[in-house]
Amino acid sequence: MDQWAVVCDGTSAYVRYDSSFINRQRSWAYSDTVHPLQYAHSCSGQQDMLLDILEEGQELNKWEGYVNWRNKPAKRDQHGGMLAASFVLVVEILENLAFLANASNLVLYLSKFMHYSPSSSANIVTNFMGTAFLLAVLGGFLSDAFFTTYRLYLTSAAIEFMGLLILTVQAHTPSLKPPICASASTEIQCEKVNLQKAAMLFTGLYLVALGVGGIKGSLPPHGAEQFDDTTPQGRKQRSSFFNYYVFSLSCGALIAVTFVVWIEDNKGWQWGFGVATAAILASIPVFLLGSPIYRTKIPAGSPITTMFKVLIAAVYNNCKSKNPSNAVMGMETSPSSYTTETGEEGNATKVKVPSQTLTEDLEFLNKAVTEQTVSPMLQCTVKQVEEVKVVLKIIPVFMCTIMLNCCLAQLSTFSIQQAATMNTKIGSLKVPPASLPVFPVIFMMLIAPTYNHVVIPFARKVTKTEMGITHLQRIGTGLILSIIAMAVAAIVEMKRKKVAIESGLLNSAEPLPITFLWIALQYLFLGSADLFTLAGMMDFFFTEAPKSMRSLATSLSWASLSMGYYFSSVLISMVNNITSIFRHTPWLFGSNLNHYHLERFYWLMCILSSLNFFHYLFWANRYKYRTESTAD
Repeated sequence: MDQWAVVCDGTSAYVRYDSSFINRQRSWAYSDTVHPLQYAHSCSGQQDMLLDILEEGQELNKWEGYVNWRNKPAKRDQHGGMLAASFVLVVEILENLAFLANASNLVLYLSKFMHYSPSSSANIVTNFMGTAFLLAVLGGFLSDAFFTTYRLYLTSAAIEFMGLLILTVQAHTPSLKPPICASASTEIQCEKVNLQKAAMLFTGLYLVALGVGGIKGSLPPHGAEQFDDTTPQGRKQRSSFFNYYVFSLSCGALIAVTFVVWIEDNKGWQWGFGVATAAILASIPVFLLGSPIYRTKIPAGSPITTMFKVLIAAVYNNCKSKNPSNAVMGMETSPSSYTTETGEEGNATKVKVPSQTLTEDLEFLNKAVTEQTVSPMLQCTVKQVEEVKVVLKIIPVFMCTIMLNCCLAQLSTFSIQQAATMNTKIGSLKVPPASLPVFPVIFMMLIAPTYNHVVIPFARKVTKTEMGITHLQRIGTGLILSIIAMAVAAIVEMKRKKVAIESGLLNSAEPLPITFLWIALQYLFLGSADLFTLAGMMDFFFTEAPKSMRSLATSLSWASLSMGYYFSSVLISMVNNITSIFRHTPWLFGSNLNHYHLERFYWLMCILSSLNFFHYLFWANRYKYRTESTAD
C-alpha cells in the first residue's frame, strides 16, 4: 500500500500506481498526492469509496494466473521481468555444462573404458540423449498440469545430481569397470563390461536423463513466463530471452567441451563426472537466489485431457451427425481471429487473439461443440476446440525438424570418432577430439548477440513488423544449413578415408596424417543450423500454443531433438540391415571406423534432409500465425 497515492480534485479522485491511473468521478475537495490512509479522513467522509478504489488498484497490480514462490499472488512491480529471467540464463549455463560435459565425450568413454564397439557406443549415446530430451515432454506436461516450473526444476536438478554421483563413483572405482585394454590393435577384442557394471552405468545415465528431461521441460518456460506478452516490449524481451537462452547453452557447452573434456582425457573420468556433479549442485542455490522476483504460472490441469476430450467428442459427433439430437450448436464460423486494440498511456498495439467463434480450420473438430453429448464429460467449449486446433496445426512443423536433429546427433557420435582417428594437434597443443564442438559453440556465442541486436532490429525496420524475421523463416534457414552440413561431412569423410588408404593405416590405431580441423567444417554448419532452429522452435511453440499448454509445447523443441537421436539409431540399424543383404559387411559395422562407409551414410542423410525441407515448405506456406502483432 505504501506505493499507492490518491489525488482528489473538485470532480474526480485518482488512485495512482506508477503510470497506472484509476479515475472515479467524485465530488471531493482538491488535495496533493498523499498516502490513501492519511487522506481518507479529508475526503468528505468517503473513506469506503476511497478504499474500494485502492483495492481495485491493488488488483490491477497483480499478475493474473501467476504466483510467487510462496504461492501468493505475484505483483507487477515485484515479480517478473528481465532480471528474473537472467537467473534462469545463469542456471542454464551450469545445467548444460553438467549435461554436455559427459554427453560430448561419452562415446569415447563407452568405447575405451567400457569396451563397446563404435556403433554400439554411438547408439547408447543417441538413445541416452534421445531419452533425456524426450522426457522433457513429461517435464513440460507436469509443469502445465500439476507442478509449478519452479518446483519441478528443483526436483529435477536433485535427480540429475544423484545420477551424476553414481557415474562419478563408478568412474573412480576400478572394480566397477572392466579391465583396462592395453591393445594397440583395433582387430583384438577387449573384455566387455559385465551385467552388474552395465546396470550401474545405465542407472546413472538414465537418472541423469530423467533429471535433464525435467529441467529442459521446466526451465525455458519458467524464464519465458517472466515477460508480459500483452505488450510489444514484453514480447520483444521474450524473443530476446530465447536467443540468449541458446547463448547460455553455448556458454555451458564451451566450458564442457574444453575444460571438462581436458580433465576427462588428462586427469580421469572420475574428475570429469565430478565437475559435472558440482555444476548441477551449484545451479540449485543460483536458481533459488531469484526466488523473490520470480512469477510462476499456476498449473491449470492436464492439457492432454482436454485434447483427448475434444478429439473423442469430435469423432463421436461426426459419426452421429445424421442424428438430429446431436446437431451442432448454432455457432458462427470465422476464417480468422478478431483483432482487439489496447492502449496504455498513448502506446497502442494491435494484438490478434483467438476468436470466440469456431473457425473454418480443421472443421471436423467443430462438431465437438454440441447441444447434447453422450456424457457431460465430453461437453466442450469453443475455446477448448480452438486451442486443440492450434496444437494440431503446429505438429507438422514439429515433425519437419526431426530430420535436422538426426543430423545434429552425428556431432556427438561419428564425428567425434572420426576426429579421434586424425591428427588432433594444433602446433604443439594436442586437442581432445571431444573438444571439436568448441568451433560451433564459439560461433553461436558470437552470432546470437549479433542476431539479436543487429539482424532483428534491421529486419524490423525493413519489414515494419514486430517480429522482423518470422519463427518459420528461422527454422527454414536451419534446415537449409543442415543439408549443406551433411554434404560437407560426406566430402570430408571421403578425404579422410583416402588419406588412410594412401598412408597404409586402414588397420592401425595410429592417428592419420590429416588434421582434425577438417571435421570442424561440418560442426560450423550444424552449429549454425542449431542456433537458428532451436531458438526459433522454442519461441514459435511457446508463442503459438495456448497459455495452458505452453510448457508442454515448448518441450516439443526437446522432443524433436529426442526423436532425431532415436531416428539416428534406427537409421543406422536400417542401413546396416539393408546393406548387409547386398554386401558381406554392412556400411556401419565393426570396431574399425576406417572400414565403415560413413561417406555414403552422410550422402543419404543429405538426400533425406533435402526431401524433408520440401516437406517443411509445404506446411510452412500453409501455416497462419495465431498471434500476430504489429509494431508500435
